[in-house]
Amino acid sequence: MRARAFMHFLCACLLLGGSAAALRAEDGYRLWLRYDLIANAARRAEYRAAISHLVVPGNSATLRAARLELARGLDGLLGVQLPRREVAGQGALLAGTPASSSIIAGLKLSGLQQLGTEGYLIRRARVGARDVIVIAANTDVGVLYGAFALLRHLQTESALRGIDRSSRPRIQLRVLNHWDNLDGSVERGYAGWSLWGWHKLPGYLSPRYTDYARANASLGINGTVLTNVNANAHVLTPEYLEKVAALAGVFRPYGIRVYLTARFSAPIEIGGLPTADPLDPQVRAWWQRKAHEIYALIPDFGGFLVKANSEGQPGPQDYQRTHAEGANMLAEAVAPHGGVVMWRAFVYSNEVPVDRIRQAYDEFKPLDGAFRENVFVQVKNGPLDFQPREPFHPLFGAMPKTPLMMEFQITKEYLGFATHLVFLAPYWKEVLDADSYARGAGSTVAEVIDGTLEQHARTAIAGVANTGTDRNWSGSTFAQANWYAYGRLSWDHTLSSAQIADEWIRMTLSREPRFVAEVTSIMLGSREAAVDYMTPLGLAHLMARGHHYGPGPWVAGGPRADWTSVYYHRADSIGIGFDRSERGSNAVAQYFEPLRSRFNNRATTPDSLLLWFHRVGWDERMRSGRTLWDELVHRYYAGVDSVRSMRKRWAALAGRIDEERFQETQAFLKIQEQEAVWWRDACVLYFQQFARRPIPPQYEKPAHTLEYYLNKTTPYAPGI
Repeated sequence: MRARAFMHFLCACLLLGGSAAALRAEDGYRLWLRYDLIANAARRAEYRAAISHLVVPGNSATLRAARLELARGLDGLLGVQLPRREVAGQGALLAGTPASSSIIAGLKLSGLQQLGTEGYLIRRARVGARDVIVIAANTDVGVLYGAFALLRHLQTESALRGIDRSSRPRIQLRVLNHWDNLDGSVERGYAGWSLWGWHKLPGYLSPRYTDYARANASLGINGTVLTNVNANAHVLTPEYLEKVAALAGVFRPYGIRVYLTARFSAPIEIGGLPTADPLDPQVRAWWQRKAHEIYALIPDFGGFLVKANSEGQPGPQDYQRTHAEGANMLAEAVAPHGGVVMWRAFVYSNEVPVDRIRQAYDEFKPLDGAFRENVFVQVKNGPLDFQPREPFHPLFGAMPKTPLMMEFQITKEYLGFATHLVFLAPYWKEVLDADSYARGAGSTVAEVIDGTLEQHARTAIAGVANTGTDRNWSGSTFAQANWYAYGRLSWDHTLSSAQIADEWIRMTLSREPRFVAEVTSIMLGSREAAVDYMTPLGLAHLMARGHHYGPGPWVAGGPRADWTSVYYHRADSIGIGFDRSERGSNAVAQYFEPLRSRFNNRATTPDSLLLWFHRVGWDERMRSGRTLWDELVHRYYAGVDSVRSMRKRWAALAGRIDEERFQETQAFLKIQEQEAVWWRDACVLYFQQFARRPIPPQYEKPAHTLEYYLNKTTPYAPGI
């Protein structure tokens, strides 16, 4: 009997997210949903006094998910198993909608109707003589989002007294783009294999799919594109659509719609047609039939993401048609079902251009107003390709008649893969808060994508996912923070990077104030450190060829000049940088005034973008008083120094969190320092052969010669 009782106890602990913490290593699987006991006794007592039981009426799949999450979270955080009741007594936590709860309907909560279909409010209220805490929303998914918001409030040890919070998403479609292939590989994936076990679907649904849905719902992410933008038409065959439908069934209770990438040539490859011309009636009919087939299996299917006429992908230009004609054909097919088309603006022609970063603007700007209303043009944050720093994409603000969808990259293709600690919220905030001046001062990029600038009814944002089968989901503990930051900013882009970091640390690592403050500081400075040791002063595209692992400023030759590093930095004995002023490629003309004039003038261009817009002589003076050469060297060395500081500061935190994640981060910071030195020395030595100037004597000398770095290869780098 004792053995049986112990087994019952053990099973109960494993079912309670927080209570089982002592029974297992901290492997990072729980992400930020670690409902461990709140150590602050006073705060825990406050929460217990305010919440004595849980009432979540209704039996929809989404309300059941909310009830389960609240039970899991409260039991773990408070250290007691709260009773689940049907009636809201004193100290109740009541969650629901006016339709699911007569009590909530009777409260007639002010502001509730204004929260739309996904918003929620959390408020203390009186029900007769009883004090209750109410999570209310207009829909079941809003209740779920509110449940996660309350748990976040408790996890961060915020006060419950007088709580009165309401929130609604600023952007409608908040989507993850998975660059996952049907063979299980992940393009630019640094966290193992694809989450989707296609060969086991639809018969086996991994519990990990539910945990993935929980993690996304906790952030308000409401869509997932399951397949790579370099698309495989076979995902649209009946065999795979059944598998997709099985995943959609897991995600649906968590408010997540599935989307698929559509290969433009699918009518030929799996449909037996001789053409994929978007104006051909047979092709249009084929896509309409395919859409009907998909929606019959997945009634809430979100729609298609399309990469066309870019990097060898087929598209409408193969038939002398425009991007708008291609997108509209697909939009016509999904429109009757409520679907959308997300058409990527990441394009460049087969002919190598004078300046590749002009291409997307030049191709899409003339098409403004030509797209159907259910088409989004999905635009990368910058005009090149997710570089450590780029100016914001000039298309933001330039297509007022077309809803533009931001595309961020969560996976760190150009920022050290999974091992470099680079917190991306400051990067994304830099873009979102940038002023496009499209309608005068104050026309931020965020206002373009959230629809407020041009009053668009449809709005969307996408993030290229960094998840995989690694036990910790993202390849490292701190890589998880970027998934978290993307979700939080996609819900509310006004949040600060510091607030997001603080939340994530408290929920994921520790609530101890000094630890939180120190790690927040490390995270907030990490992106600038990476820019310095990789691509300072507006340099870009200096990575190794193909796999993009490590430095390759010398990369030249090959099938396309604009796939090389020398195309972008143009270093010679006179200077370095790409002249995009009106004297050069005139890419500055794609921005609104006063940015156009500001970027056109060497003196008013910020140092952080100087070599992006200007070609500068080695001996020209910078704002610091140093010559360009000395400033370039200074920035590279400063980046390495910043990583060394991060290592020391992290080492001083030993014993403050679990040993597993502490040691992992410590090891990865050592790797980051080694690779930062690699970047610094390789780039400085390479550019020195053009500058013909010494490395100033105060800096340590490179440990190897340029020849050493030129011969260094990494044939099996991940993510290819």
